[in-house]
Formats: sequence, structure tokens, C-alpha cells
Amino acid sequence: MLKIRDNTLPSWRGELVPVKMKVSAARSITNENNFDNRRVFDSVRVPNHCRSLALCLKSGGALTLLYFMAINRSKRYRAAAEQVDRKKPYNLSDAVATLKKFPPTKFDQTVTVSFRLGVDPKQSDQMVRGTCPLPHGSGKQVRVLVFAEGAAAKAAKEAGAEYVGFKDMIEKCQQGFQDFDVAVATPAAMAEVRKLGKVLGPRGLMPNPKTGTVTDDTAKAVQEVKAGRVEFKLDKNGNVAVPVGKFSFEEKALVENGNAVIEAVVRARPATAKGRYLEGMTLSATMSPGIHLDPSPYMSV
Repeated sequence: MLKIRDNTLPSWRGELVPVKMKVSAARSITNENNFDNRRVFDSVRVPNHCRSLALCLKSGGALTLLYFMAINRSKRYRAAAEQVDRKKPYNLSDAVATLKKFPPTKFDQTVTVSFRLGVDPKQSDQMVRGTCPLPHGSGKQVRVLVFAEGAAAKAAKEAGAEYVGFKDMIEKCQQGFQDFDVAVATPAAMAEVRKLGKVLGPRGLMPNPKTGTVTDDTAKAVQEVKAGRVEFKLDKNGNVAVPVGKFSFEEKALVENGNAVIEAVVRARPATAKGRYLEGMTLSATMSPGIHLDPSPYMSV
């Protein structure tokens, strides 16, 4: 890392200026890349909240200007952060009890358990994906769209699905309709529903057999989703985030929902994953600091 030495940074914020910065560099880096460590001339726009600048020398000798942004936390957030011991891993019960002591917000926050997993997201055989029914529900009003015909469509309607149809709903989705949270389809309907891959896929709304949303028993699928079944999927950085309820839930309900989600993620471990699977877990609300969870009780699940 090549650090900038200049005391005029505050006057640069938000302006397009020629940068003339003195930098320091290790002698080995300077010699290997023929980098002039006396002055660098460039033109950059410095963000308004920039706290400091640095030059990063990448492989091949390319120079990248890095911004270090100052994060201004609210008084409520800082008050909550003071109640958390950053060096201590909490068990789930203690973490929920600590979370419930945080200063409340003006809305009912969603409580989430986030996982850092020891898998390679670039390997298709190490994908982590699944569903988990929450014992106490998710606290969210879920809108369900069902692609079906005949008896399956009637059963879905009776189970409480907001939107039921087949070709008419496919056409509606192609025109941009996405006013729903979960899509369910029968195996027979999937031949046509696959055409919506580019429309529903990016939002994670595409029915999938692995998540139980492609089934002939549409009534059961709708009831499970309405009751509070949540889906989880590994992202490109090897992380998984799963909602476990609302801040207004009782502590016991959040603990039981959290245990169900953690056990479901552990059971979804790919057979090809090696080494430690649960590298880290964090409990947090929408606008709260995270509380590190102790993964050791779940290693034997």
C-alpha cells in the first residue's frame, strides 16, 4: 500500500482537481515496478465523505487510487454498539437478549442471521441452497403467484394465493408485473414458465424444485410459504443471510426461529466442502450492529 502524504485533503472534497501527491513506497516495490516515488500526477474527483486517500500498486504495476470513506453512525447505533462485546462470541439466547435491549427504531426491523461459509461459491458442486419453515413465522405478509391450471389452480386459490393463472399470468409477467414475493408452479406449467427466466431470475422469483416451489401440490406449497417458510442461497462471496423474524417478536420466538435456520443451513452443507464449514455467524437487525454468534453448538448437527 502506498500512502499519500498531503495535508490539503479537506479542500479537495467534492471537487475535480489535479492531484500532486508525495507518496512513500517500499524500496523493493519501487525497483521492481520502476515506480517514481516522488510525485504522481493525475486528475480525480474526491467524494464528499472521503476521509483519506491511498494508492494501491497492483500486479503488473497498475496504480489504483483508493478512497477511505468516513462512516457517520447515528446516536442510536452508537448506543447499541456500546452494549456489544466485539471480542466475545455469544450463544443465540444471549445474542437475542442483547439485541432486544437495543434502542428501538420507528419501524419493525427484520432480524437476520448471516453466515460466512467455508465453501467456494465458484464451484457448482459447493452451492448452498434450501428452505426452512420458521416455527413462529417470518412476520411478513407474503404475496404468492401460482402458475397452474385446473385442479391445481383451484387448490392454490383456496389455500390463499393472491394470483393464480397460467398463460395470462405469464404474459402479465413478461410485461413487467412483479408485485409478488414467491412464485409457485406445477411441473407441467414449467415448460412455459421457463421463458420468464430472464425476467424472474434476477429477482430470485423463478420457481425451483430445490426450494419446493415446483410441485403438483400447490395448496401445500402456498400454505408453507404463507406460514413463514424462508429460502436461503449462497451469494458470490460465500455468504448466506436469512431472516428469522421481526424485532417485535418475543425472545423465545426469535431463538427458536434462529435455531431452525442455523440447523437448516448446516444440513445443507455440500458433500464436497472441506475444512471448517461455519466460519462465522452474526445476528443483527435492519439498523443495528451485528452480534457475533458462537458456531460450536451447531458443529455436530
